[in-house]
Amino acid sequence: MTYRNSFPSETHGLTEHELSLIHAQVGDSFRQMLTDLQINGLTDAILKRIYLPLAAALAKAVHKHEGSLVVGVNGAQGSGKTTLCCILTLLLEVGFSLRVTSFSIDDLYLTHDERDKLERTVHPLLTTRGVPGTHDVAMGRQLLTEMKSPNAGHQVSIPAFDKSIDDRSPRSDWRTVEMPLDIILFEGWCVGAKPQSLKALRKPVNILEERDDPQGTWRSYVNRQLASDYARLFATLDLLIMLKIPEMDCVFAWRGLQEEKLAAQALPQNLWIRPHCTASLCIMNA
Repeated sequence: MTYRNSFPSETHGLTEHELSLIHAQVGDSFRQMLTDLQINGLTDAILKRIYLPLAAALAKAVHKHEGSLVVGVNGAQGSGKTTLCCILTLLLEVGFSLRVTSFSIDDLYLTHDERDKLERTVHPLLTTRGVPGTHDVAMGRQLLTEMKSPNAGHQVSIPAFDKSIDDRSPRSDWRTVEMPLDIILFEGWCVGAKPQSLKALRKPVNILEERDDPQGTWRSYVNRQLASDYARLFATLDLLIMLKIPEMDCVFAWRGLQEEKLAAQALPQNLWIRPHCTASLCIMNA
């Protein structure tokens, strides 16, 4: 496990001159993407110091890997997982001529009816999506298997979840990607997470658990899911990128800004301002 705020040449194998050439090639597209995503504060200096060397490191890993490289992206809510995946997709496609797609574990949420069934049969807290146990893991494993197909022209539909209605979107709203792919980016706050020890489950860790799960039924169920179905899903990862937040207060700030952005989407001239907190990157072999 290595934490990085920069990526020296030994991690990606390119010279400064080569990075500068790619930087010039992708610069306009990068700035246009920031405008389209309404992101302010990500400079060309950050592109050259972090995003471009990271993309180069992934491109290097692709060339050493047989078949599609599956890269997990983990981080707290609002830490920038989706933004990172968008940027990496752009850089890898434009700067390195690789075929890339990304999807979120949020797209694998169980339907509202399926979570209602868990509420009745396991624990009421499972009606609320988010924790391990509220995703269709079998769908995720099948999706990754199909996305790793080497067959040219083979198409795969990626599911979508509509949080505004708290339910899976109809198939007509799913997007389609064409194989083969060089890199698959799989992002989510719990992607790559491992189960806790039984000892760690003995005491509630917050007021919610003390009040609504005093027997530990919900938390134990979540932990069992991590130890079984989710472990098999995460075993498909070849690399894991973790966005490490500086403190928990940033989660509240970033998540609040996300909600403000969603609420403002229908308004003119809205702008997404990143907070001053910044996340560092941790790259791990999965």
